[in-house]
Amino acid sequence: MADAAITVEEARKTYGGRSGRPALDGLDLTVARGTVHGVLGPNGAGKTTLVRILATLLRPDAGRVEVAGHDAVREAYAVRRRIGLLGQHAALDEELDGRQNLELFGRLHHLGARRARARAGELLERFDLGGTGRKAVKRYSGGMRRRLDLAASLITEPEVLFLDEPTTGLDPRGRAEVWESVRSLVGGGTTVLLTTQYLEEADQLADRISVVDAGRVVAGGTADELKAAVGGDRIDVVLRDAGQLGAAVALLPVPKGEVTVDADRRMLSAPVTDRMAALAGVVRALEEAGVEAEDIALRRPTLDEVFLRLTGHPDRGNDRVKEAA
Repeated sequence: MADAAITVEEARKTYGGRSGRPALDGLDLTVARGTVHGVLGPNGAGKTTLVRILATLLRPDAGRVEVAGHDAVREAYAVRRRIGLLGQHAALDEELDGRQNLELFGRLHHLGARRARARAGELLERFDLGGTGRKAVKRYSGGMRRRLDLAASLITEPEVLFLDEPTTGLDPRGRAEVWESVRSLVGGGTTVLLTTQYLEEADQLADRISVVDAGRVVAGGTADELKAAVGGDRIDVVLRDAGQLGAAVALLPVPKGEVTVDADRRMLSAPVTDRMAALAGVVRALEEAGVEAEDIALRRPTLDEVFLRLTGHPDRGNDRVKEAA
């Protein structure tokens, strides 16, 4: 792919020698320039190992890894000059204020005192931190810290930015603040690789998503493509009486094995094809059977359902789910 910012082909990495469990097991990935590419996967799927290899912090055992047009093994220094990395834990000095932290990062990147000072001012304004004054970072909110950490990762204006679970531990407001910052980065032309366990985060930010499990990409596409691939539309039925759930299951126009039952919420969920016909048929069947519904709705599958369908099967086998068109 000529306009790819990241290309990974058959990447392999095993910890603990040949007898160890592969962290990456022939992983393939392509990320287009100027996009946000989400990487989803459960704990231990290989997400952080992938980021560490892309950021030249680890060497793959095998495979080709290219970032910003440079080989991540043979041209590691060239790659490091073109990337930024925001890890799971903030890399800030708690006793310094925001400006001092950014100037420190600038000096560490050999910008020089004047350029570091100017760049710090630019980034503080860009991330709406200009009014923090001389307040020490230890007094920042969680969202402010992550925005400052994100600003620090951009001190050298990288072509490619790696965000490894950037909103872990943040409250909804802090998460929204980071999301807005990421959107502004991509609007300026930065390519972002985002690893996350928050399905909503990938849905909100990612142009394309790769689902990783056991060190391989098992599915990929846009959020809508992934949702469509696991069953298209769904119908949700909330009953007034949880005791009628069993009777209602038999009334839905799908095999019982395809119906999801949530007894606590008195809800049934099932995949449907002809959405309007299914809706009319379910309403009619419930009325005729005397089963009282509190709510009935049609919706697309959530990324949570996609994630569980693709990574929660007890027998993964060796087959890969092909990239969605």
